[in-house]
Amino acid sequence: MNLVIDIGNTLVKYAVFNKQRLLMEQRSEQQLYVSKIKELFEIYPKIEHAIISSVGDVGKKQFEVLSLFCKVHILSHKSKVPFKNSYATPQSLGMDRIALATAAFYHKPKANTLVIDMGTCITYDIINSGGEYLGGAISPGLHMRYKAMHQQTKKLPLLEPEIPLDFIGNSTANSMHNGVIQGICHELDGAIDQYKNRFEHLTVILTGGDSHFFAKRLKNSIFANSKFLLEGLNYLLEYNKQ
Repeated sequence: MNLVIDIGNTLVKYAVFNKQRLLMEQRSEQQLYVSKIKELFEIYPKIEHAIISSVGDVGKKQFEVLSLFCKVHILSHKSKVPFKNSYATPQSLGMDRIALATAAFYHKPKANTLVIDMGTCITYDIINSGGEYLGGAISPGLHMRYKAMHQQTKKLPLLEPEIPLDFIGNSTANSMHNGVIQGICHELDGAIDQYKNRFEHLTVILTGGDSHFFAKRLKNSIFANSKFLLEGLNYLLEYNKQ
């Protein structure tokens, strides 16, 4: 069994895999990390390997606690990847994008695959049919856009995301919802069209915490998979065991 750990800015995600089958997914605040690790190994004592991916540096305590229970791989730019990495600055490539590219590589081998991750930022990552990672794009995410309008103006309120009923906003709040939601939808469809013009038979995967806002609102056909990042990390753990 494998344990996958994804440490974000505020929350930690945990997933247990038996080979490629996801058995469990949970999350906790960072201060509950130690107790959560102990709890998981009580429930799944057959876990033998773990991988840690983090938006920052992995803390010494985080590594040492986990290494008491199993073998641990810390995902870094020195980790082995199954694809050819043609990114010009691989040392700056985020661990999340490495994991998503890996999941795309295995999802549909020898195919052109675009992964769009709707997280804090929206990231676009393309793997071509030759198994080569080319890069993509990064833009502000859903909540970041709401915060920017509030923080960079004097009167616009801070709103929680809400699906607008019509594309013409009849109030300030509705206009803001339209600007964010419709703006992202147009961005996504426009980006997908660009990739389709260059890459034949393109497969598009939509993932990330905010993907549910947009999965049914795009004119382009996509595959929604909220577990794609965790699956990619599990693939990387298996690949780095070899």
